[in-house]
Order: sequence, then C-alpha cells, then structure tokens
Amino acid sequence: MNNNYSSNELIYKKRLIINNVMPAVKSFPVIVITGARQVGKSTFLKNEFRDFKYINFDDYSYQEQAKKDPSSLWKDFDRIIIDEVQKVPEVLNAVKLAVDGSNKNIRFILSGSSNLLLMKNVSETLAGRAAYFEMQPMTYAEIQGRGEGLFLHLWKKDFNLKEADNFKGAQAGYLPLIFKGFMPSLLNLNGEKEIVLWWESYVRTYLERDLRELSQIDSLIDFRKVMVSLALRTGNLLNQSEIARDTGVSQPSVHRYVKLLEISNIIKQIPAFYSNKIKRIMKIPKIFFVDPALSVYLAGYYDTSHLKESRELGSFFETLVYLHLKVYSELMTPKGQIFYYKTTAGKEVDFILEHGREIVAFEVKMTDNPVFEDAKNLIQFIENFPNTIRGVVVHSGNGVKWLHSKVIAVPWQML
Repeated sequence: MNNNYSSNELIYKKRLIINNVMPAVKSFPVIVITGARQVGKSTFLKNEFRDFKYINFDDYSYQEQAKKDPSSLWKDFDRIIIDEVQKVPEVLNAVKLAVDGSNKNIRFILSGSSNLLLMKNVSETLAGRAAYFEMQPMTYAEIQGRGEGLFLHLWKKDFNLKEADNFKGAQAGYLPLIFKGFMPSLLNLNGEKEIVLWWESYVRTYLERDLRELSQIDSLIDFRKVMVSLALRTGNLLNQSEIARDTGVSQPSVHRYVKLLEISNIIKQIPAFYSNKIKRIMKIPKIFFVDPALSVYLAGYYDTSHLKESRELGSFFETLVYLHLKVYSELMTPKGQIFYYKTTAGKEVDFILEHGREIVAFEVKMTDNPVFEDAKNLIQFIENFPNTIRGVVVHSGNGVKWLHSKVIAVPWQML
C-alpha cells in the first residue's frame, strides 16, 4: 500500500505537482509537501529526487536519533528529504539552523500527512524559508499518463472548441472511478471486494490510528459515526449541529473530529463566495472528501450496483469534480481559490474559482447531454459578476459544446 506502481509493470506515474515543486527547490532552502496518507508523497519524492538522502520518521530509530542529535541525520549531505516530519517536530529547529548556516546550497524537502499541525510548526520556525505544496490523490489525466487537462486553458478569453480536441482521450465511466477512487495504490485493483478491503484497511490503519496519535479520541464508535455522517454530506453544506443531532455525538466532539479530519487532509471545507454586491447569500462552508471513493465506502456502498441507485450519487460525482479542480487550482501561480455560491433564494453555482481578479465558474451536472437550462445559474452569476471569464458546465457525457456565448459544456474527464 506504499507506492503507486502497477504490480505488473512497475511504472511510476508522473505527478503534475512536479512542475511546481522542481523550480521551487532551486529557489527555496525548504520545501514542505503535505497530503493525506497514501496519496503518493513518498513514492513521488523517491522517484523525482533520487539524489536526496531519504529519512522517514515512521522509522522509530530515526525518531530517536532526531530527538537526541538531529543534525547527525544529514551529516555530510546537503540534499535531504524528511518524511512524516510531524512525528518529530523538534527537528524543525535543527533544519532552521542548517539553512541559516554557512552552507547556502543545503536543501530540505519536508513531507507529512498532517496539514495544520505541521504548517503551524513550520510557519513559526521556518518563516520566509519555505515554499508549501499539497499533494492530492491522482487525477484521471495522471492515471492515463496524459499530463495536464483542459482546466488551465479555460482561463483563456479567446478559448475555442478546437482547443478541446487536444484533450479527447480515452472515455471513462465515472461510476467505477467514483467507487474505486484515485489513491495510487488502487491503480492495479479491479475487483470490487479488493477495493472495499483496501478502503477498510485504510480507515482502520491510517485514519483511526493516525488520528489517535494526533489527539485523544474518546470513542472510536462515535468517531466512525461522525465520519459516516460527513460522508453522506460530501458536496453539501456543513451543519455541525445537524450532524450532532443525527449521530447523538456532542457538538464539541463533532467539531473536534471535523478538525482532526481536516488536519489529516481527509476532508476540505470550501467557503462561500461573498460580495457586498449581493447580500442574501449562504455563508456556511461546504464539505468535501479529498477522494470520492472514501466517502462512498464510509457511506456504506460496497458495490457499484448499490452506488448507482444511491441518492447521494450526484454529490459523489461533484466530489470527483472537486478533486480535479483542487489539483489544477494548486498548479496556478499563485494558487487559485475555490468557493461555492448560493443565495438564500436557492440560486447556486457549485464552484467559483478565483485567480486574482478573474473568475471561472463551474456547474456540475450528472447528465450525458447538457442543455441551455443547465447553464441558467451560471449565466445569472456572470451577469452579476462581469469579471467572470466564462461559465463551465461539467457533465458526465462526452461532448463539448457552447450553451451560451460565455458558457461551455465539457466532459469531466477533460478536466
């Protein structure tokens, strides 16, 4: 479960994040890469930075050495990777001393599965010395070995349909992918029972064990109840009082468990897009799991036949789209910001991506044949916010077409 190799081909799948990380290594003495367990951080680092000394704090021997004499870990080396660095936060002071020392060529790459906890320590200790990146599960393009998708081209004001032709790869049914997920270790698993067993192991081995290490969890039963409740709400507004009522878990515990899942990069909250121009809008954040298959597993759908009939299928599909938008927004410089938009009158746009003063708005529709009606909320949003370059209807079919002079419909896999 620790790599993203095919057991048949032993081929490393190139990750898009390398396009941002590699230049940063030349400019910053410290690179910080966070991401959920099993998204492929260690395999990425071992393959892309073979000339770095690799240290993993999952190894207790390294932990003890780091606590007693941290600088000895990289003695006679000036290019060092420290994986799972959050397990020995004391090492960060030694890293700071090293980069502030006489060797201006020294480079550290710090990696960890705990986001906010790690970032807090780094921000206090390595302010001005580090560049930060977050690795997500794999995109469909990475799995296919096709490089980037259509996303970055959608920001062009003169975008035309001919550009979309370059991104017509192998068509994929979304249902098997939503069920299987996008963790690298799943690439070579095809049987539904195998996939379910993998996710069962993931929850028990990583989520429940790691989160117990991060913070005291009074009851694993209550924690599981909250995870299930969140899974059923992926792609929806996060109402913690409602979750507490439905699960019978106290609201303070729900709040703490939500934060722990965020720290471990398992769930993300996206804020509402707010402007003084329109007062009556929702301000509660939306919740998304980083991998749609994890929410499918926790929600209790253990085969594609039951998943196909689930009432949450639309939300799972939206979570699939969110994963890809998140990956590509992180590739922008500076990183794009993701919001959602919803008025109290019920007018909603699923994703608002903001980059500087420019916006591209996305509406997700689980349909093979989007029509003009599917673009109405996008058109109204563009009228209210004229700095919007265009609206995009992301759908489950195969065709690309204009639904309006400023709204284009594209298949999800082209992202």
